[in-house]
Amino acid sequence: MPLHQASGIKYLQTAEKAMCNVPSARLAIHGGSPVWNSGWPKWPRADAGTERVVLEALHSGRWSISGCHTGVRSFERRFAEEFAAYNNSAYCVPTASGSASLSIALEAVGVRHGDEVLVPGLTWVACASSVAALGAVPVLVDIEPDTLCMSVDAARKAIGPKTAAIMLVHLYGTVGNLDAFVALAEEHEIPLIEDCAQAHGARWRGRRVGTHGKVGAFSMQHSKVLTSGEGGAVITDDFDVYERMQQLRADGRRYCSDEPRPRFMELEEVGQIQGRNRCLSELQAAILLDRLQYLDAENSLREVNGEYLGGLLQQRGLAVLQRRPSQVESRTFYHFCVRLRDEAFCGLPSAIVAEALTAELGVLVEPVDDPLNRHRLYNPLKSPRTDLSSQMRYLLDPSRFDLPNCDDAKRTCLTLPHAVLLANKDAIDAIATAFEKVAQGSKSLAQATGGQPSIQATSADSPISVASIDLSWSGNE
Repeated sequence: MPLHQASGIKYLQTAEKAMCNVPSARLAIHGGSPVWNSGWPKWPRADAGTERVVLEALHSGRWSISGCHTGVRSFERRFAEEFAAYNNSAYCVPTASGSASLSIALEAVGVRHGDEVLVPGLTWVACASSVAALGAVPVLVDIEPDTLCMSVDAARKAIGPKTAAIMLVHLYGTVGNLDAFVALAEEHEIPLIEDCAQAHGARWRGRRVGTHGKVGAFSMQHSKVLTSGEGGAVITDDFDVYERMQQLRADGRRYCSDEPRPRFMELEEVGQIQGRNRCLSELQAAILLDRLQYLDAENSLREVNGEYLGGLLQQRGLAVLQRRPSQVESRTFYHFCVRLRDEAFCGLPSAIVAEALTAELGVLVEPVDDPLNRHRLYNPLKSPRTDLSSQMRYLLDPSRFDLPNCDDAKRTCLTLPHAVLLANKDAIDAIATAFEKVAQGSKSLAQATGGQPSIQATSADSPISVASIDLSWSGNE
């Protein structure tokens, strides 16, 4: 039985037993006692093995792939091979960051100045800024309301004669509709780039994410489920794309075709394309190589706890979990993302509820990202690289895009960091208790924050029945 089905049965059978008595005391944000004060699993994780490989890299006499070969295989090449094998991909190029991964992926598939690239309207700003940095135009596309990933119907309408690529982001805790997007990309002969920064290890129809499109781009930034503080990688099965990506990230150089000799460079100069230095350090590569062995086990624990917690919140009528399409065989939770039920929280915006939950749990709870058409960190018109002609100013102005589903997600959805899903059952139950406590105090919360309840909160004495809950935003198709 698939993991998510087994965990789903488990939480449905035990959810009633797991319901803690919700304290009637005032909310922690108003000076009351918090629901949970026992701490959370530390992230990033490191153990004795991590320390050993970091010290090995530290004392190796070589801290970068651009340093001379010491007679020992570099951590970077070892990680590249292991990460390619992990994803069952032919090639991997490590990079300095997730942004660098996106940049070289875009250039390698042929995106040029003046081209257009479809980008979801709800994602981190680097997805759009990496396009704009090439002189291309990010076309912001609305999302599906249940998965929060790019809508294939909206993407189809956004394709035009200048569309040079589609960037599909697997967001928070689910996977975009790869069947539909692969078909759309093939129909229009447009390369599909998978942004897998938030989905390391997830599987769609038996294959890892990142292997369905032309390129899979990953981030290994501090908060990611596989991290070296900063870092990234790209994977592909296309040798020509691989060759270009190597040169794009190493000033026009690539790995030597022959085994490098000690005291000589491991990179050879090619110069078929103008590259820049976007290389990963040896210390970062050593960390990634060590922590990769734990990725599947950590993802499995997050998946079980995430599905269980989603079941608790859904059964209580408080929130529904980001939808998991039936093709997703294993799920990666970068964030635990839910949509609040308005009737449970008096219609309060997610930002207010998130602040109250943060006080109850002692961990940062946040709304989803601002939509890119109004995100303060995405402002290509203020970049010195921007062509300030009137036409380009119009094309690059993010406010020209209408993203109603993104706006609705911003108002109603919130996230918890993935580290909480590595905790024990008592901690997971406490999260559900905190949601219920905040829901019961939502009227006073609205008054204290100067807002007015838009919907009458559900009485604690009259819980919503499971049968009455709209389940369309969660579970399998």
